[in-house]
Amino acid sequence: MKLSDFRNLDFNNIGGWAQGVKLTFCTLLFGLIVLAGWWFLISDQQDDLQQRQGQETKLKAEFSDKQAKVVNLEALKQQLDEMRDMLRQLLRQLPSKTEMPELLVDISQTALSAGLQTQLFQPGPESIKEGFYAEKPIQLRMMGTYHQFGAFISGVAALPRVVILTMHNVSLKPTAAGQLSLEGTVRTYRYVEEDESDGAGAGPKKPANKGGK
Repeated sequence: MKLSDFRNLDFNNIGGWAQGVKLTFCTLLFGLIVLAGWWFLISDQQDDLQQRQGQETKLKAEFSDKQAKVVNLEALKQQLDEMRDMLRQLLRQLPSKTEMPELLVDISQTALSAGLQTQLFQPGPESIKEGFYAEKPIQLRMMGTYHQFGAFISGVAALPRVVILTMHNVSLKPTAAGQLSLEGTVRTYRYVEEDESDGAGAGPKKPANKGGK
């Protein structure tokens, strides 16, 4: 086969081409067909394969993460049970519904014992939060010295039951008489009993308190 055989080819008489030219032409034509097939078919399949390989990598990572959680599931359940037990023990130390009136009296008496002048001590209606504890606001207006307020806080902390007082919109200002004036709202909290309608069935359950306070 010579280069001259490819010159002046008559495409209307392909059968008259030399044998080598026919073989070369068929080889080129086959190569073009393969290239076109790859471009229109295999290329899209390769893109789909790469996408599925990416999904496979993501699924493997998710599987490994879930497998690690399953392995640690029992340990996490045990930790959760321990935290619930700790919460029950803490809640057991909060006052109950029947103890709340006595507790309010104790707080008021503690203020008097500390030497504070109580001009306003007005408990408001309570509201149940999270289903297992109740919040009761108390409007206060007291006057006294810095040390008297310190004695009041120490006295409240020494009460038989755990007393939590949080302050909201409370102002503490000096007076012309050289004392301090405290005015605002504090909130105290109690545990919601199982048989109370608003909190029944919600939150941790409080064990029976057989020992009184």
